[in-house]
Amino acid sequence: MLVGLQGSGKTTTAAKLALQMRRQSHSAMLVAADLRRPAAISQLETLGKQLDLPVYSEDPASSTPAKVAAAGLRRATELALTWVIVDTGGRLHIDEELMGELEEVKRAVNPHQTLLVVDAMTGQDAVNAAEAFHQQIGLDGMVMSKMDGDARGGAALSITRVTGVPIKFIGTGERPDGLEPFHPDRMASRILAMGDVMTLIERAQEAVDEDKAKELERKMRTSSFTLDDFLDQIQGVKKMGGLASVLEMMPGIGNAAKKMQGQLDDSELRKTEAIISSMTMHERTSPEVIKASRRRRIALGSGTNPSDVNRVLNQFKQTQRLMRQFSSNPKGIMRMFR
Repeated sequence: MLVGLQGSGKTTTAAKLALQMRRQSHSAMLVAADLRRPAAISQLETLGKQLDLPVYSEDPASSTPAKVAAAGLRRATELALTWVIVDTGGRLHIDEELMGELEEVKRAVNPHQTLLVVDAMTGQDAVNAAEAFHQQIGLDGMVMSKMDGDARGGAALSITRVTGVPIKFIGTGERPDGLEPFHPDRMASRILAMGDVMTLIERAQEAVDEDKAKELERKMRTSSFTLDDFLDQIQGVKKMGGLASVLEMMPGIGNAAKKMQGQLDDSELRKTEAIISSMTMHERTSPEVIKASRRRRIALGSGTNPSDVNRVLNQFKQTQRLMRQFSSNPKGIMRMFR
């Protein structure tokens, strides 16, 4: 059962949590028990369709949150699903009506876990909300959403101190996979701009296909790296959360990545992706054939300028050159990086 104030990110967190459960081979159903916010039910249903997750909902005019939650639990039991995730209503502030409604839902389904979703950007307000919810509803854990923003860390420390309830997950963006288990030591490293190598490795393992990695290694050795491979690398960075997110987790680069946040919005990656996607298979394997007329056609197809196409081709050539140097002198390249 997910609880929290309006705007904290409960609905998106519910879908992210269900997706993470499915990755761990657990089945899950989403239950739309937020009947007050008009868009809440349709938002959850849309997320369910996008992620291929079952969603239980009822007409808000003829039901109550407690009835919807109980009926959703029965339906999930009939389908032999492992988990039910109940998305409950929120308010802009804590009031008796909200708490009474949540207590009814909790009695109706008797959840194994009651998780509070709090917006990490709200600072002290998040601490006050956590304390009130814990006293009146009883919490088993918390999810801190929007942890990819600038104001993070302080609220996490204060909430656990005040409530004694652990943070179980953190939300790291709008992507469906933007939810990860909370590791205090990793978060401390991020706060201190010392990077987070373990999370970076885990994201890389999820994003990189082992067979493709071996094939890339072979291409590096034989200097046969193509624009298709270049495109694969760009898409891999996007899967890992984008350029800014990757740089932030690298030791020694965290502060610089924060200062360059506006310049690392991944728009250039998207533009490069569009340019390569507008090329023919022959052009991707033999970019030397791309002359003025082809550049104009590629620019038109990708919604860019010929100068952008030139930039991508130059970046690709530099990457190819680096690959050749690496294959001929790996020890020298490693010394350069050190």
